[in-house]
Parts: sequence; structure tokens; C-alpha cells
Amino acid sequence: MSIPTTPLATRISVNSRRFFGIAEPTAIKPTLGILVSDHCYEPRTDDLEADWVASVATPAFKLIAQSRPPQARRSFASIGTGSGLDALAAVEVLGARTVGVTDVHADVVAAAARNIRDNLKEGVEVTLHAGYGDLLSPLQDGGSRFDIIYENLPNVPLAEDGNLEAARTSSAYVPPRTEPVPDHVRDNLLVLHYLALVQARDFLTPGGAVLSTLGARVPLRSFLDMAEQAGYAAGFLTYTWKVQADPQDIISSYAAWQRNGLGPFYFHHADDLKAAFSILDPLEAGKRALEIEEALAPKRLDAFAAFEALRRGARIGHPVAVLKSELR
Repeated sequence: MSIPTTPLATRISVNSRRFFGIAEPTAIKPTLGILVSDHCYEPRTDDLEADWVASVATPAFKLIAQSRPPQARRSFASIGTGSGLDALAAVEVLGARTVGVTDVHADVVAAAARNIRDNLKEGVEVTLHAGYGDLLSPLQDGGSRFDIIYENLPNVPLAEDGNLEAARTSSAYVPPRTEPVPDHVRDNLLVLHYLALVQARDFLTPGGAVLSTLGARVPLRSFLDMAEQAGYAAGFLTYTWKVQADPQDIISSYAAWQRNGLGPFYFHHADDLKAAFSILDPLEAGKRALEIEEALAPKRLDAFAAFEALRRGARIGHPVAVLKSELR
């Protein structure tokens, strides 16, 4: 798909060593010049614990790189790429040389595509497929298949009077969907994640995997059930935590949907999460995810309690699971 040139709002510099936790980049530049459009969240370079790519996606990619041979991770797609830093992580960490990126706004994809192209080291060649639209559908005309498909999609349904065109709204909220989904998927606000898994069946290479990055505000079993109903065998690659971004808006939205009978949705004090995960690496935590979830349960806060704690000045976070799904 042709990506139009659109006005770009912000340019930031990202230290790739610090942001991705690498000693010396081999495929991307040491200092990245990143354009961030009006519809895109700005990367949290000041607080890596709150940034999805730095704290969640990149550690998962490192584990994939350790467990898969290079030829099984050469092609990568990101659904909802944002700034494109997830794709740059895949180029550097996975060794991806065919990259597909999508997002719902033309200006977001235009910026991401430019960010990917402009931040490769000289001599590194990447075949880039980029398109804006719904989930993986912008990539369907290219006929590409991907070894790794990554998604970090929003969970919260957009209110009836919401505007998806408002700056950054699409990064946090899900537009109305008409596709049938299992009741438990809808009730746990996992609709986009489920639909991404369903679409990904037609885009994976044989033996390929989908990495779903999931804010674990609902029971982990709901993620496993979701993947099974989408036709996959799944397990947790990593389990970690992050600070809730935009907590005022996001936690209040979860509270509103909980009030409407969905959920319940759970959060934690950030200090409790930091203490619980401090002695665990993400891979070991992934293997023990259900056990850790059970240990954390006595201290969890539902959306109402979390919002009240936030109003009192508490720093609120939530666990994060990277679900690895492979076709049965």
C-alpha cells in the first residue's frame, strides 16, 4: 500500500543501547532519530519501565532470538506499530530483514516507515511492507508471510461518543467491532487480541508464532482460552510488569466498564509489583506465571480501588504477559 506523506509533530532522539538494553547495535544506529505523529504515543524514553517496547517487547524478542535459529525469525510483522521502535528492535534483536508494519492512521504508518528506513546502519537492507488500516489487512495484497507476528493492541472499547480520530485515541481504545467473538473474550476486553490471532492464521509461515503483549488486568487463564478458541496452542513466553501509562484515563475507563458488568479488572501498587518481580527474569517468570499471579492476588486492586488509590497519589501498575501462540 502506498503511504502518503503527512505532517509530523515531534522528533525525538533515542539511545538504542539504553532503550533496547544492548551493548552495541549492529543493524540500527546508536542514536535513533524518531518521528512521532500526532496520533501516536511518544516513547517513554524517560521511564523505560512504562514503555512497552523497552520493558516488554524487546526482552521477549531476545528470548525468541535465543530459542529460534536465524532463518526462523527473518521476517517480522507488527500490528499497531506506533513509532516503529518495535520493528527496529526486531531488526536488531531478531535479525529480521523482511518487516511489515500496520497501524490505523496514515500519519502513524508514514512516520514509522520513515523511522525504520532512516535508522538502519549503512549496508543493512530491509524489505519493508507498510500499510494503514485494520490489523493485518493492510499487508494482505503483498502476499508476505511472517515468522514472528507481534501485537500490542488496546483493550478498552471506545465510548459511543468517542472520536477515534482524536490524537492518540486509537492507541488506547478499541473502535466498535461487528465480528463474532466468544463471550469471555468480549467480557475481558480482549476483542482486538482475539481478532488479531484469527487474522494471523493467514499470515504466518509454517512454524511461525504470534506474540501477543497483554496487560494482565484479567486472569491469565483468559489469555490461554482466547488463543485456544482462535486455533492455537499457547503459553507464556514472559511475565513481567509495567507502570500504567496515562493512568487517569485508562484506569477510569476500566472502572467504567467494570461498572457496566464486565471484568473485574485488576491493578497493583507499582512497588508491590517491583518487589514481586525483582528476583525473577522474564523467562523464569513466564514459566511460573500462574503461580506468580496466585501469589500476587491478595494485594491486587480492582479498577474501583485502583482509581481511588491513584487519586491519593499512588503509583499504579499491572502485570504484563507475552503470550506465544503457534498454530495447532
